[in-house]
Amino acid sequence: MQPPSPEEPVTERHDPYSAVRCANYRWFAGGFLISSTGLQMLSMTVGWEIYERTNRPEHLGYVGLARALPVVALALPAGHLIDTFNRKYVLIVTQLAFALITLGLALASWQHAPLWIIYLLLTLSAAARVFNGPSRATLLPLIVPRKDFHNATTWNSGVFQCSAMGGPIIAGLMIAATGEAWPVYVATALACGAFAGAAMMIHPAPSRRLTDPWSWRSVTAGMSHLWREKTILGAITLDLFAVLLGGAIALLPVYAKDILHVGPQELGYLRSAPYVGAFLMAVWLAHRPAFRRAGPMLLASVAVFGLTMIVFGFSASYWLSMAALFIGGAADNVSVIIRHVLVQMRTPDQLRGRVSSVNSVFIESSNELGAFRAGQFAAWLGPVGAVVSGGVGTLLVVLGVAWLIPAIRRLRTLDETTPGEGAPTGAPGASPAPKPSA
Repeated sequence: MQPPSPEEPVTERHDPYSAVRCANYRWFAGGFLISSTGLQMLSMTVGWEIYERTNRPEHLGYVGLARALPVVALALPAGHLIDTFNRKYVLIVTQLAFALITLGLALASWQHAPLWIIYLLLTLSAAARVFNGPSRATLLPLIVPRKDFHNATTWNSGVFQCSAMGGPIIAGLMIAATGEAWPVYVATALACGAFAGAAMMIHPAPSRRLTDPWSWRSVTAGMSHLWREKTILGAITLDLFAVLLGGAIALLPVYAKDILHVGPQELGYLRSAPYVGAFLMAVWLAHRPAFRRAGPMLLASVAVFGLTMIVFGFSASYWLSMAALFIGGAADNVSVIIRHVLVQMRTPDQLRGRVSSVNSVFIESSNELGAFRAGQFAAWLGPVGAVVSGGVGTLLVVLGVAWLIPAIRRLRTLDETTPGEGAPTGAPGASPAPKPSA
């Protein structure tokens, strides 16, 4: 066989398990899997308990509102703090905070405390999440080599989807066996404590700590970066409105009880269905090379998500509803992976905390505000009208973003550089970061 000529590029064989071979990442992923499973159990159980106690869908919307307001209020200062301090220890502290708060939820549920106490504890949990999500996201580029980051992001998405499909099933089985919510909350506290312990074993590469004094300009630097980097802005905007309009997860207790006429165990399967699809999509993508037409793929995946929400909204069949949620989750995970890679790879390390915090305002608050929207629309239009109108809105958002932000349509590979953009750690033009220990 003739060797390739100097003019021919040598294509490196794709290794689907390159990130998993790193010991840092295995500790990270193992702890994240356990903690995220517990938090998914918590989310499903809170919805079940509140709807069982009130039988009113708008109260499910109040859960979303309680979890969204701290994200909006604290995201910018949280990003500044994450860029200033050691991200590993921010992650550990927030996981311990989750553990304490969920123990409080267990006590409140056991004593059948007033609902306002549960809403207060959920608000405190959301305040901890403002720091947890960005610290976790910005730690990931520091624990794997740059060349393996796309692969790590894909597997990390799979880890989350695995926890999200297993958590509700476990919670449903526990509720069906005990008839109570508090044992689920205790299990969640133990799971968050386990991630705090695993995080102690991670040895990230040194990061560029923020040394600027606290100022409005420094706090809002992440927003300024997003405004300059139109591809990240477009991807986040697309996900923001798609989730805000198209999510149906918050209304699953209503669909399970009043439309599909199933119990808490089947509710757990319904809540897991989109994450089963997303997990299988993540595994498939991990075994494939990086995206070559990322922008069109992003737009198409969100459009498919919107269509599946319309099908789910009209469905009165348990199995058709499961199928719609499964396909919707698989499509949504394509956009999730593209967005995560864009945010981290096109952001300088010293800005990652602030950019990720702004991202959390767009994404995490949109999930919770989407739940609030769904609850209010269900009270006005009924659950079917709430879900179907959201699906239609998602399709309109795809068309609007494709037209208003042409950089998304033109986006090809996710590691393309943008003129004038600050280079991320390890990128050309940046000081090389030490390779994380394996």
